[in-house]
Amino acid sequence: MTLLPPPSPDSLPLRRPSRAAAEHAADAGPGVLVRVTQPDLKRRQELERTRGRLVLSSLGFGALFLAVAMKATWSTVIAPADPVRLNAAVRATQPSTEHAARRAPITDRNGEILAISLPVTALVANPRVLQDPADVADKLRTVMPYLDRDKLVERLSGDRGFVYITRAMTPREQQGVINLGIAGLDFEEADRRYYPQGRAAVHVLGNVDVDGNGISGIERTFDAVLRQHPEKPLKLSIDVRVQLALRDAVNQAITDFNGIGGAGVVLDVNTGEVVSMVSLPDYDAGDISDASPEQRFNRVTVGIYEPGSTFKLLTAAAALEYGTANVNSSMFDASRPIRYGRFTISDFKGKNRWITFPEMLAYSSNLGAAHMAATFGPQRQREFLKTAGMLARQSIELPERAAPLVPPASHWRDINMFTIAFGHGISVTPLHVVTGISALANGGILRQPTLLAQPPGTQREGTRIVSEATSATMRKLMRLVVTDGSAKGAEVPGYFLGGKTGTAQKTGPHGGYLMNKRIAAFVGAFPIQSPRYALYVMVDEPKPNSKSFGYATAGWVAAPAAHSVIARIAPILGLVPEDPANPAIIQATSLPLQPRAPARPTAQAGGAAVMTPATARPPQSAAPRAVPPAEAAAPRSTGVHPPVVPPGLRDGARAMPIPNLPAQPAPLPQPVPLRLTMMERGEAPRGGLVAP
Repeated sequence: MTLLPPPSPDSLPLRRPSRAAAEHAADAGPGVLVRVTQPDLKRRQELERTRGRLVLSSLGFGALFLAVAMKATWSTVIAPADPVRLNAAVRATQPSTEHAARRAPITDRNGEILAISLPVTALVANPRVLQDPADVADKLRTVMPYLDRDKLVERLSGDRGFVYITRAMTPREQQGVINLGIAGLDFEEADRRYYPQGRAAVHVLGNVDVDGNGISGIERTFDAVLRQHPEKPLKLSIDVRVQLALRDAVNQAITDFNGIGGAGVVLDVNTGEVVSMVSLPDYDAGDISDASPEQRFNRVTVGIYEPGSTFKLLTAAAALEYGTANVNSSMFDASRPIRYGRFTISDFKGKNRWITFPEMLAYSSNLGAAHMAATFGPQRQREFLKTAGMLARQSIELPERAAPLVPPASHWRDINMFTIAFGHGISVTPLHVVTGISALANGGILRQPTLLAQPPGTQREGTRIVSEATSATMRKLMRLVVTDGSAKGAEVPGYFLGGKTGTAQKTGPHGGYLMNKRIAAFVGAFPIQSPRYALYVMVDEPKPNSKSFGYATAGWVAAPAAHSVIARIAPILGLVPEDPANPAIIQATSLPLQPRAPARPTAQAGGAAVMTPATARPPQSAAPRAVPPAEAAAPRSTGVHPPVVPPGLRDGARAMPIPNLPAQPAPLPQPVPLRLTMMERGEAPRGGLVAP
C-alpha cells in the first residue's frame, strides 16, 4: 500500500470527498483506501446508540399499550365491574362532604319518626373584626328580616371573638350573606333536633338545648345512648295514631266543660307498655322557647291528685284478697252518715239503705267503701296500697316523676283508713292509678310501666298483688259499673269496657278543699273478659254545661271522653267487636247488683248486730239523735258493719268489727256533708267530701 506524503503547510485544507469521489473509490475495488476522520467515527457510534434506545422505548410502549388493552378488555368484556360497588368504592376514597348527625332518631313502636337530627348551617361572627355593628345588622336584616335589630347590634358589639347570629339558615339565606361580602362573618356546620309530629307525645319526648343536650323527657333519660349510637333509632312503646286520638278526645272534653287541663294514658296491661300518654295543655316540641310552665307540666307523672272514687276498686280488691268481705253476701250500711267526732262522711246521692258489695262500686258509695275498709283495718290497708305501688314513685323512663302524698305509717289512723278507702286523704299521679288498676284486671300482676317498645312475646316480670280469682271478680265488678253504674257514658258496644269513675275536689295551697274545683276521672280496661289495654282519662276543673244538667262529675265529663277514645283506638289496635250475646263473654263479665237471697245484717239498739233473713227489709235511715253526756263519754259501736262472719267467706277468715269511734258531742239538725282535708300530716279532716 502506497502512503501519501503529508500535505504541505501551504496546501488547502482537506475536504470531505464528494459522493462522486466516494462512488469512484468504491468502484475502484478493495485496493483503494478511503480515509474516515475521527469525528465521523464518533458520530456513527452515537447513531448506533440512539438506534438501540429507540428500539427499547418502542418495545416498552408496545408492552404498556398491550397491558392497557388487555385490562380494558377484561373490565369491559370478560368481567365487567359492578357499578354499585364501584361507586361505593369511589365514595369511600373521597372525603365526605355530609355532616354526620350526633344524635340518634326516636321513633314510635311502628317506626314513625318522633325526633330526628338534621344538618344545618349556623351563622357566626367575630365582633372584633366588624367595624360598624349597626351597619352590619342592617345589612343582615335585608337577608334575614326576622332578626331583632337591637339584640343583633348588641350581640355584634363588644370585645368577644365569637357569637352566634342564627343557629340555622336556609341555603337562600346563606347565599345572601355570602353576597354581602362582610368580613368577620363565617358559617358553621351543625345539626338541629326536629320533631315532625309537633305536639304529639311532647311530654314523653322532652327537649334538647341549643347544643343538642337532652334536658327533659326521653331526650334526657337516654341522652348518652342517643349520642353513643347515633345510627341506631330508639324505639318507644308509643303509638302515634293512638296518641293523636287520645289527645283529641281529652282536648274535646276540656273544651266542652271549660277545664284548665287534662290527662290521658293508654297502657298495655300485659306488658306495661305505655301506648299513649297525653298531658294538656301542651306545646310544639320544636318551639320550647314559647312554652309556659303550665304547658311544660306533665300531669300524668308529675301532677298529684286525690284519686277519688277510682280508689274504691283497690278497696274492694283488698277486701276480697284478705277474705273480709264476699261479693255474693256481704252488705254495708249506707243508710246513715259516718260520724267521727265533729266530722261527717256521707254519700253523694246515696241510697240511704244497706247496700250489697256490687252496689258499693256501681253506685260509688263512700259509706260502703269506708265500712268495707274497716273490715281489714288501717294497717292492712297500708300494706296493700304499698304492694300495689301507691306509696312510692313510679318507675318509668322519665326524669319528671313525683312522689305521692300519703300519711306516714305512724299517723295512718282510722280516719285515714275511712277517707283513703274512697280516694281522699291521699294524692297520687294518674300513672299510679292506671298502673294499679291494670294489675287488678290482668290477673293480679303489677308490672312497672315502660316507654320502651318490647319485642313481641316478651314476658316482663311483675309482682302479684291479688290472686287470679280476685282479679276475675274485679273484672266483673268493673264491668258492672259501666253497665249499671256511674260509668254508663263510657260504654262502647262490642268492646266490653269495665272501669270506675272518680270525682275529687282539689286542695288549696294551704290545705283544705277548694269549692267548685274538682278532678273528674275515669279508669278502666277493655275488653274486660280478656283485658288488653287499660285507659285513664282526666279533666282538671271541669265546669257544668247545659248538656250535663248542671253536673261536672266524672260520669258526665270523663266517661264520655273514654267512650270517644275507645271507639277510635280499638280498631287501630286491632280489636274486633264481639257479639254482646256471646254466652261465654256474658258468663265471664256478668254479676248481679243484688245477689239472690243474701243474709242481711241489721244494727239494733246498743250497737249489737244480727243476721236477718233475706226477706227482711234493711233498716231505714234514722234521723240524728242527741247523745247524752254519759253516753258520749262511753265508747260505743257505730253498727256500721256487724262483727260477724257472713256466709260464703273463706275458711279461717273472720270479719273485723269497725273500731269504736268517738261519739258526736252535739246533735246535728241534718246529716250535712262536710269537707275532708288531705292527710299529709296525719291530722284529722276539717270537713267532708262526697264524690261519685
